[in-house]
Amino acid sequence: MFKKILLPTDGSEHSQRATEKAIGLAELFDGEIEVVFVVDSKKSKNDVLHNTSKVEIELNRKEMLAPVVQQMTKAGIPFTTEFLNGEPGPTIVEYANNGDYDVVVLGSKGLNKLQTMVLGSVSHKVAKDVKCPVMIVK
Repeated sequence: MFKKILLPTDGSEHSQRATEKAIGLAELFDGEIEVVFVVDSKKSKNDVLHNTSKVEIELNRKEMLAPVVQQMTKAGIPFTTEFLNGEPGPTIVEYANNGDYDVVVLGSKGLNKLQTMVLGSVSHKVAKDVKCPVMIVK
């Protein structure tokens, strides 16, 4: 049922909890997980200005994913990682809808009510526009 799982992550505590749920689904349904990290173009410009090399930027991004990768490796779940560029919400939606996934599992940042009303959250955008089931983990 949930054999092909998409796990958008930013390395946060919320993402690590979502990773636990994605691993649980993969174990239950003998599935595999694709981990995606979206590099926001605004953050990307900042990275270039504050780091000395492209290698350093890539190492910093991989370091952010390290806890998630460690969880997957420890669980023995087949997984791949992919770095995407763009605004997180729409980029995840497009990637998920083009990827034939059975489920998307992502963490909720827990924005306050005003932030959510004005900005919207990535998890809300994904839940609203992705064509497959979405599990949002608080």
